Amino acid sequence: MSMKSIRTKLKLNNKQKTLMAQHAGYSRWVYNWGLSLWNAAYRDSYQPNARKLREVFTNHTKPLYPWMKSLSSKVYQYALINLGEAFKRFFSFGMLRKQGLGKYPRFKKKGKHDSFTIDNCGKPIELNGWSHKLPFIGMVKTYEPIEATTQKITISRQADDWYLSLAFEFTPTSTEKITDVVGVDLGVKTLATLSTGEVFNSVKPYRKAQNKLAKLQRQVSRKVKHSRNWYKAVIKLAKQHRRVANIRKDALHKLTTYLAKNHGSVVIEDLNVSGMLANHKLAKSIADQGFYEFRRQLEYKCQWYGSELVVVDKFFPSSKTCSNCGHVQDMPLSLRTYDCPDCGLSIDRDLNASINLRNAVGSTVNACG
Repeated sequence: MSMKSIRTKLKLNNKQKTLMAQHAGYSRWVYNWGLSLWNAAYRDSYQPNARKLREVFTNHTKPLYPWMKSLSSKVYQYALINLGEAFKRFFSFGMLRKQGLGKYPRFKKKGKHDSFTIDNCGKPIELNGWSHKLPFIGMVKTYEPIEATTQKITISRQADDWYLSLAFEFTPTSTEKITDVVGVDLGVKTLATLSTGEVFNSVKPYRKAQNKLAKLQRQVSRKVKHSRNWYKAVIKLAKQHRRVANIRKDALHKLTTYLAKNHGSVVIEDLNVSGMLANHKLAKSIADQGFYEFRRQLEYKCQWYGSELVVVDKFFPSSKTCSNCGHVQDMPLSLRTYDCPDCGLSIDRDLNASINLRNAVGSTVNACG
């Protein structure tokens, strides 16, 4: 069994949107309360944890605020659990043993990452069709049918719309493969070039929308902050950013699904994305492609569809090596065609790199699936 996540937009009326906002505000209030108390306890040489904070909140703080009785008690429990997980990530050391896996928890602000989590007191939540009965929230509608059983759900706001997120167990099914091994070269001009000769063009969502984003950003800056018109402008800008992100995710999901479903082994290069972003001439184009998200999706989809993900070492000279005779030469980014002086091969540099990645199977590689 594997886990699959769903995030879909909710179809709400104004009354339901108000209820969602109240629960998100409740979660934010409790999180900030817990963080404030946690900081104070550390200053006084105590060692707090999420369980102790929940006991204090339940027995001493919650009775002081009658409005909390009209909202789900699961919200504050998960808010304190999330706070405890945030501190756990902060105190957990990474591979270099120099810094934590996350930054020190910060106070939440209204309108930024508004969300809350609820469950059904240990009972499974059944989602079936277009309308769903959620614990305490009641009936809600979605824009697409959902068939899933989950233990908890998270509802979040993005650009004045509310989304339902959940994870559920499913049985992965291997698919029939049309190609045994395929090399994939990610690029800036094209999203991906396969060793089979297939080319997936880059959608470049940010570059296409940057003029409109700049215009909307100017409109926000010209409004009186926190005024009614300012909030309207902020929502317009957030919707445009959401559209850019959705276009990028859609292209990556289509590509990674195609690769995992139809190829027995998918060979990619272990790209140093953070190092590539240091090149300010290419940083915008590289970020617009979503290389990290590409690998993340490919890792779990290869497991779903019975494929193997092979990651070649980042120092492997895929672009500098002739895929026909093995000759190695320097290839600056301005050269888009690989011309081999030894065997006379003339081939597109990205296609040449993808063929080299395909041929690298069996050398020094890491299998991830």
